[in-house]
Amino acid sequence: MESINVSCNDKIKIVRRLHEFGMVDYMECGWPGSNPKDAEFFERAKTELTPEIQKKLVAFGSTKRKSVRNAADDAQIQALLDSGTPTVCIVAKGHLWQVTEILRATAEENLDMIRDSVSYLKSQGRRVFVDLEHYFDGYKHDPAYALECAKVAAEAGASGLVLCDTNGGSMPWEVCEMTQTVVSTLGGPTSGVTVGIHCHNDCGMASANSIMAVKAGAGMVQGTMNGIGERTGNADLCTIIPTLALHVNTQLSNVDQMSGLTSLSRFVDETMNRSPHSGAPFVGHSAFAHKGGLHVAALERSPDSYQHIDPARVGNEQRVLVSELSGRQNILGKIKEVGVILGEKAQTSERALAILNRVKELENIGYTFEGADASVHLMILHASEGYCPPFEVLDYSAQVYDQYLDSSSRIMHGDPRQRHTTARATVKVRTVNFDAQVLPDGSDPPALVERLEVSDGNGPVDALASAMLRALMPSNPYLSNIELVDYKVRILDPESATGAATRVMIEFRDAINDTTWTTVSVDRNVISASLNALIDGFEYALVEHASYCMLCYDDDEN
Repeated sequence: MESINVSCNDKIKIVRRLHEFGMVDYMECGWPGSNPKDAEFFERAKTELTPEIQKKLVAFGSTKRKSVRNAADDAQIQALLDSGTPTVCIVAKGHLWQVTEILRATAEENLDMIRDSVSYLKSQGRRVFVDLEHYFDGYKHDPAYALECAKVAAEAGASGLVLCDTNGGSMPWEVCEMTQTVVSTLGGPTSGVTVGIHCHNDCGMASANSIMAVKAGAGMVQGTMNGIGERTGNADLCTIIPTLALHVNTQLSNVDQMSGLTSLSRFVDETMNRSPHSGAPFVGHSAFAHKGGLHVAALERSPDSYQHIDPARVGNEQRVLVSELSGRQNILGKIKEVGVILGEKAQTSERALAILNRVKELENIGYTFEGADASVHLMILHASEGYCPPFEVLDYSAQVYDQYLDSSSRIMHGDPRQRHTTARATVKVRTVNFDAQVLPDGSDPPALVERLEVSDGNGPVDALASAMLRALMPSNPYLSNIELVDYKVRILDPESATGAATRVMIEFRDAINDTTWTTVSVDRNVISASLNALIDGFEYALVEHASYCMLCYDDDEN
């Protein structure tokens, strides 16, 4: 797939994780004759992977070339054998037009290529699967020839006949009918041949087509984790596995291990340096996220009201979002999640309504709280009785200036290579004096301290973050574990040009617990918006991750 490139080490890691998952029977790991990386993988697999994993490995290739008389003399066929895998999968043309116009071979030559390749690999003790490329398009073009290709492969000893919707243009009812024909002709429990399905997602039908093929009698599904594959992708196993297990009632092995699916999906994305698709069925971050107030109210009565399965079955979780579409129940759910008491039941409901109205007001000016749970969390805390923030920013400033490398470049529009842009921020905070000791005169130390710090940075936001941390860490050393991992800025009304409102979202990470949270702020001054998001992020870190003790104090008495 475009932008996907994994190292040999990555492939080893993914194969091990797929094996641990337990619901994958075969793992097709590359084409050993096509590139050095795949050749390296199969060589390393012989010593670095356990015998149990090696049993599942499949080497991929093609039938012998039309110019080679015997499959035994084809270098690519030999590379499949040299890979050492117990199973090989070879691609063969199942479409007469593809044979004559693309392969430039005769119909009989193609059948001979299939027959000779399968029988030779079988004679060498390999289990052989045959991917019948373009099978569904080929069946529409010439049903008799497409079926003949399948028959020849089966007669030569293939254990699996995999029907491929290579261009991704077939519809579910077509796949069902054509698969049923092959199953009734060549498959069945006594034939020794398993009919399989291999779909591409060009029409968004890959998963549906795969499910329909299973309903028609297919016993093998080829797919990829997270739908990775050529063009728009292959059939997504993260959708197909739970669908087959929970909705189609098929007999899948190790179905009790399906709770590891979400973790596996995210592991593969992380290994491939991809951002997970939030809206992916079953495993996406939003797969069980509920936003509408009516939905959330119904979920309080029964999770089945707006969920097709229990998210835990696939290792995911239910989430309640807060937005302008929320109802009071969304906020009450968040209050319960935060674990604070806002008063008696009626008072809690009243405050929840006030918070909800505040959310709607803020979203109307550009805030978005769906991806900023930490900001909602703090909004609820600030509405609770007795809560005092762990610190307060009293004032700040940020400047950006050019640092010239030599005096000759101090001219208007000088060479940008001759100057270095630096940002400097000053922040004054008031914070709880947790680390205070008894004063020399025996008196109690002040409950609060004020600190003024200055710091340079790559930009004004970086400088502000650094200055804030320097001011806060003497009393809150835990903050040394906090990282800023993402910073997003969006202009909300570009027609206002430089006076436009700006939304800032900052993602933080606790390096010890490997947890993340996001805060949001909107302002016509991007620096102010950034500062407010930083304040929320550090406050959330102290309150939720540093065992901050919420103290109350009277500001007039310090």
